[in-house]
Amino acid sequence: MTVLPIAAEFASCAILGAALLVCLRLIRGPGTADRAVALDLLSVMIIAFAGLRALVTGQDAYLDVAISLALCSFLATVALSRYVARRGGGQRMEDRL
Repeated sequence: MTVLPIAAEFASCAILGAALLVCLRLIRGPGTADRAVALDLLSVMIIAFAGLRALVTGQDAYLDVAISLALCSFLATVALSRYVARRGGGQRMEDRL
């Protein structure tokens, strides 16, 4: 057995554990901007997980899923940032301190 499957499984577990913590931030986030960042981070973690699955299984379908999700995630991030900017929900750093 090579090291690659073991490392990929360890990385998958680490990504899933971090995704659970990000879900907590998504639910408990104090503001809209924090929730938007958490949602973007969660989509990046799902993309990384799909890439790891493609590496381990050798199936190209996971890469198609990752590319499609990356495109949708980018568009959603742009839409959310425009929404937050127009709504005025983004607080300046001086206001938060």
